[in-house]
Amino acid sequence: MKYTFVSLILASLFFFSGCQESQKEHDAKVAQQARKALLKELKAKEEAQKKQEAENEKQSKLAQMGFRKTSDGKIIIDMNKSKSYFQRLAKQMKVKVEQMNKELENGTIDETEAGIEINQTHINIDLNKTKSFLDIMGKKMQGYVKELENVVQELNGTSVKSR
Repeated sequence: MKYTFVSLILASLFFFSGCQESQKEHDAKVAQQARKALLKELKAKEEAQKKQEAENEKQSKLAQMGFRKTSDGKIIIDMNKSKSYFQRLAKQMKVKVEQMNKELENGTIDETEAGIEINQTHINIDLNKTKSFLDIMGKKMQGYVKELENVVQELNGTSVKSR
């Protein structure tokens, strides 16, 4: 009986050690699958981030103007993009100037946002609207100046400090 009991214990130890081996193999497979899934997820996130950075660069004013800065510090200027950007800007400005000239020739100006209305017989100025319009325009002009400063700083390769 003593031998039977010892042989049962030895047999169960061998059986459980075999189960432990298969459990270890199973755990290793699960861990490998988890690693693969994690690597796939990290790669997808990295690609999404690169896409976002490319989109941001594409949308930046410098990119619209045809300027691109490489990772090694070089500046590449796409003359076609620069030319088309400035042509579009010139067209927009030309349309606005022509509109203003036409209004001046007719003797009528209707800038309700600015609070100014001029027609053949009356000149109406709403000082409250004019003041708020000038405030808004002042803020816009400050924004344009800051944007130009940023462009210059980016071209110089230095960082821009916010004020």
